Amino acid sequence: MTPLPRKAALVVGVTGTFGAHAAQALIKHGWSVRALARDPAAAARKLGPRTPIDFVQGDAMDTASVVAAAQGAQLIVHAVNPPGYRNWKGTVLPMVESSIAAARASGARLVIPGNVYNYAPDAGPAIGEDAPQRPATRKGAIRVEMERRLKAASETGVKVLILRAGDFFGPAAPSSALSWIVTRKGDRLTGVYRAGPAHVGHAFAYMPDLGEALARLVALEERLGGFEVFHFRGHWLEHSGELAETVRRAAGRPELRIRAFPWLLVRLLSPVNETFRELLEMRYLQERPIGLDNAKLVAFLGAEPHTPLETAVRATLADMGLVGETVYAGPAARAVSSAMAPTM
Repeated sequence: MTPLPRKAALVVGVTGTFGAHAAQALIKHGWSVRALARDPAAAARKLGPRTPIDFVQGDAMDTASVVAAAQGAQLIVHAVNPPGYRNWKGTVLPMVESSIAAARASGARLVIPGNVYNYAPDAGPAIGEDAPQRPATRKGAIRVEMERRLKAASETGVKVLILRAGDFFGPAAPSSALSWIVTRKGDRLTGVYRAGPAHVGHAFAYMPDLGEALARLVALEERLGGFEVFHFRGHWLEHSGELAETVRRAAGRPELRIRAFPWLLVRLLSPVNETFRELLEMRYLQERPIGLDNAKLVAFLGAEPHTPLETAVRATLADMGLVGETVYAGPAARAVSSAMAPTM
C-alpha cells in the first residue's frame, strides 16, 4: 500500500455514483486519493486506466481493512451503499461503523452524503439543516439511525461532515434519475417518463456539482465544526414533467412522447423483485414536493456549484450514449478531464 501524502483522502465506495464524482473533484483540488475495493483490478478497470487513484483491497463490512486503508488520510469519504437498494438493514449501519472506526483511528474527517429519506412526506420544498427528522420508511429510519451514530461519534472526537442532496443524475451514474425515466432502443431515445403528478416539484443534484461542493467544503477544514451538516439544493424543478421536457430539448427530440411512469408495473413485479419493492417504498418522494434549503451552504462557500440544467442533462445523455457528445460538462468534470490526461 503506497504511503499517503499530506493531503490525502480515502474513498470507500469509489465505483458508486457519489464516490466516483467525489474522487474526481478531490483530485481536481489537489488531493491524493486512495480507494478501498473488494476487487481493486476490477474497480480500476471500471474507472479507467488514467484515473490517478491508489486502489487497495478491502471490504466496507470489514472494519480492520477500512482502518488499515485510512492510515495517513486526512479525509474519509463514505460513499458506499447496498447495490440495487438490497439488504439495507444488514449492511448500511455496519458499513458506517467501519468508517467511524477508521476516522477515529486516523483522525481524518469523515464525509457522508445524506439524502431526504430522513424527512416526513410533508417536510416541504425547502428543508433546513435543523428540520426534525421523521422518516416514513424503513430506509429512512436506518438513515436517521446512521446520522444519530455519526453525531454521537462526533461528541467523542470524530469529525463529521454530512452533505445532503435530493435525487441525483449525472455521467457515470447507472442508477440515476435519468436512467430510469428514459426508454431506449440501442443508442436511440424512444421516450421519457414523468415520475410523479404533474403539479409536484422535485429536487435533483447534478453529481459533478455535488462533488465540487464537497471538495470546496473540505478545503475550508479550519472553518468546519466537529459535526457539520450542509444541504445542497441543486436543481429545483417546479413540476414533474420539467426534467422530461429538458430531456427532449437536450436531445434535440421535441417529438419524444412523455408518459406517466409505470408504477403499476413496478407494483406488480415487486413481489419477485427486491429492487422494485424498495423503489415502491420510496414512491412518496415523487408524489410530494420535498426539497432542500441551501442557505447555509451558500453562506459558507459564497455560491453553490451549479451547471445549467440543459447542459447537465445533455452531458448525462451523452455519457449514456444517447446524444453525440462524449465528454461531460460541469465545474468538476472540466478540470478532472485535464487532471487525468496523460502527461508528456
